[in-house]
Formats: sequence, structure tokens, C-alpha cells
Amino acid sequence: MSVAAPTGVTRRLLELGILRTKPADMERKLPLRRQLVIQAILLLITVTVLFPLVWIFSMALDPRNLARPDGLDLIPPGASLDAFGRVIAQPTSNPISFIELALNSLKVAIGSSVIAVALGITAAYAFSRLKFRGRAWLMIAVLGVLMLPSVATIIPLFIFLNQFRIEFGDLTFNLRNSLVGVTLAVIAGQLPFAIWNLKGYLDTIPRDLEEAAATDGATQNQIFRKVVLPLAIPAIAVTGFLGFLGGWTEYLTVALFVSEVSDWTLSLALNSMVGQFARTTNWSEFAAFAILFAAPVSIVFFVFQRYLVGGLAVGGVKG
Repeated sequence: MSVAAPTGVTRRLLELGILRTKPADMERKLPLRRQLVIQAILLLITVTVLFPLVWIFSMALDPRNLARPDGLDLIPPGASLDAFGRVIAQPTSNPISFIELALNSLKVAIGSSVIAVALGITAAYAFSRLKFRGRAWLMIAVLGVLMLPSVATIIPLFIFLNQFRIEFGDLTFNLRNSLVGVTLAVIAGQLPFAIWNLKGYLDTIPRDLEEAAATDGATQNQIFRKVVLPLAIPAIAVTGFLGFLGGWTEYLTVALFVSEVSDWTLSLALNSMVGQFARTTNWSEFAAFAILFAAPVSIVFFVFQRYLVGGLAVGGVKG
């Protein structure tokens, strides 16, 4: 293990000639005993984190349809992928397939994340760059909403969205009892975080770049689209990913708002597989469902990992 690149203080001391030792000369190796201790701790942490994942995969491959786990067999006898096939065909006793559930979850996740980021980046830019009356109070109001637990806003949103009804002949539409209403409720919970997270990042972008673009004749909209947005991609990626994750795993709003099985999402179906007091749960199918449920989020993370890591490193903490 070696010392990383010089810090800002060290670099400044070298420039002033106060510190004459080069950073490469400052590198040193840890004693063998300390290296072994650190490696042992890291291995313990790795095993602790990976064991539940390995156990879930083991349960998914178990063909015995156990009502409850009965041992510590990481490689079950007669391991097969049959549980995955049954889950994809029809995960619950209700007449809806896994693909339909996934599409419903995808609608909520993509719709909420895209709209929350689109509204959040414009509001964050206004809070970060523009000076207007009531700006501080509006920021406090946004922060106040952000501090509220999500469950505190469920009932007001339920009552508000329930007022929007359309009845035309045999056609009846209730905004609350639909995926559109669920998406709007999820957006209401995600938007305050999106504004604060994106504002903190926009505050780190030098204003000189915008002033230079304005000097070249760029309008405010062109500056926002061609200068600010490209530089804010890491923060947008983080905010969008967290919004996607929140919409994909949202359970309480779907459970309270939606009554039609055709509008169920994956989280609601997964919870319904547990059964009363978890006594009738088929753990093989439950584990297979959980793996399939987590796979899309993991894929999105790995695809956009480069942007996500950068955005998490210099995100809202800079504000």
C-alpha cells in the first residue's frame, strides 16, 4: 500500500520550495504484519457482504420447494433453474406475468426519474445562478419537504390525486388508481432531493465558463444546454439512477394507490409471495424473483458506473 498523489497542501509546499522531497520519495510500504491484518479484515468484510448473495442464489437453485430454509447447503441437491421459469411465467396466483410486472415497474421508474431530473436540473440552475426575491425561503421550503418522511405525504397525495376522475359513459378513469398517479406521487417525493443534489453540483461549476460563452454571443438557453448540462452529466447520472432505483423499488405508494392487478409492480408482487406470517412462502421462487428483481438495477449501475462514481464523489456535499 502506498501514499497517493500529493495533496493540495503538499503540492503548494513543493511549488514554494518549502518542501523539497518529491511525492514519489514519500511512498512507503506498510509493515507485513499490518498488511496481513488489513487483508484479513477486508476478506472478512467481503465474505460478510457476499454470503447473503450466495445464499439467495443457492435458495433459487433448490428444486425441493421448501416452505422454509432447512439448512446451510450452498449447493443444494439437484440444483436447477426451474424456479426462474415458474417465476417468469406467473410469479403469483394472480393472472399477471413477470414481464407485465416488470413493464409496470419500468414505467414508474423511468417516468419518475426522467421527469424529476428534468424539473430538478432547471430548478437547481435557477437556484444556483439566478438572484430573485424569495429565493432563500423557497430553498428552505424545498429542504423542509425533503426532511419529511415519505409516508407523511402519502395521505395528502392520495386525497389530492383522488379528485381527478373522468367518467364518460362506460369509461371511468381515476388518476389516483393508476400508474400515472403512482408516478406523480413518486416524482413528488424525488423532486426535492433532485433539486438539492443538482444545485450542490452546479455550484461547483465555474461561472467563468458561462461568462465566456455569453461574451461569444450565446444566449442563456444556449449556455444552459451547451455548457452547463454537459458538465453536469455526472450529477445528472447519479440523480437519475437514484430516482430510477426509488421508482423501481417503490412499494408503499403502489400498495395504497393501485387496486387493479393489471397495475401491480414487481415490489408489490414480491411482497405478496411472502404469505401470511411467511408460513406458506416458496423460498426457491421467492429467491429467484428477488434476483430477477435486482438484476435490472445492477445492470443500469454497471453501464453508467463511470458517471455515477464521478457524480457521487463531487455531488451535493460540495454545496
